[in-house]
Amino acid sequence: MELGSADAFDRTGTLGIEEEFFVVDERGRPTSGTDELVYETEPPAILEGRLDHELFKFVIETQTPTVESLADARAAFVEVREALVEHAAAHGYRIAAAGLHPAARWRELEHAEKPRYRAQLDRIQYPQHRNTTAGLHVHVGVDDADKATWIANEIRWHLPVLLALSANSPFWDGYDTGLASARAKIFEGLPNTGMPTAFGSFEEFLRLERLMIETNSIRDRGELWYDVRPHSAHGTVEVRTPDGQADPERVFAFVEHVHALVTELGERYEDSRDPWGEARHRGDGTRHRRETLDENKWRAMRWGHEASFIDRACESTCGLGEVVDRECERLGISGIRDVYDDESGADRQRRVRREGGLDALCESLLL
Repeated sequence: MELGSADAFDRTGTLGIEEEFFVVDERGRPTSGTDELVYETEPPAILEGRLDHELFKFVIETQTPTVESLADARAAFVEVREALVEHAAAHGYRIAAAGLHPAARWRELEHAEKPRYRAQLDRIQYPQHRNTTAGLHVHVGVDDADKATWIANEIRWHLPVLLALSANSPFWDGYDTGLASARAKIFEGLPNTGMPTAFGSFEEFLRLERLMIETNSIRDRGELWYDVRPHSAHGTVEVRTPDGQADPERVFAFVEHVHALVTELGERYEDSRDPWGEARHRGDGTRHRRETLDENKWRAMRWGHEASFIDRACESTCGLGEVVDRECERLGISGIRDVYDDESGADRQRRVRREGGLDALCESLLL
């Protein structure tokens, strides 16, 4: 049984970015291409060991190398994206990105043959059979396991904000769901997903990992698919909230925001004589029950840029624009302000489909 270790947490501020994309044909429609792109052909050097597939044969994942700075992160994920597009084109495919592909019909698409995914399909059944989702995962290195666990607790209030800003999946299985992020709702139909509870220590998180594996609830620690987790193998705080994005500037805005949050929270942890005790008594995000955090997540997936949230003090509500203004000023960032001021991904998809139909919508999602 492979378990994580506190020893993995040995670097601060490093970054890694995982993106899930859709393999599509010349018309922008989902097609089975991951066998050829991942297993049967030689990828570009930058993708060597950093290219994988997901449950469906039309969903492909890339990982950047671990980098030391935001500037390096931007260069790395752009280089990885460009290599993927070139690799796909060389074999007759194109690459698209969103939280869900609007032309994907899950009953008509092939599942991967990989034993891990076959075991998941057998265990989870219907919720996994329909899981055509694609997201963005951001890893930020933390040099202490308990600090990483504390940061993961504290960052939970911010996750619905990230989801609202990134909401880019209004269409699923051929119809408009009425949601801004249907991906988030579909994905949390799986077990071991959604907003986690707060953990009292890294050891407490490890005990959960161990229990879930020993009771055959999961096959490995990677199947704890919570919106945030202290990654016990990589030594990072991993945020798994945003929808997939075609626009690299939006991706970088979310990477910048997550990096700034983890950095600021890490400094707060270091500066406090009793961060765990203060967190229990302070009127901020850790005061929330899981139920109110889930309510904020629901507001994000339903309304996207129009969402408002139960505030950190659990006393009132605050609009997304208000939160963005505060966070940009507090953290010294600007990317999420540009995302908020722009048309949301969900609104754009609806407008493009209304004005140009499904062909235009599929074209608009291409990298």
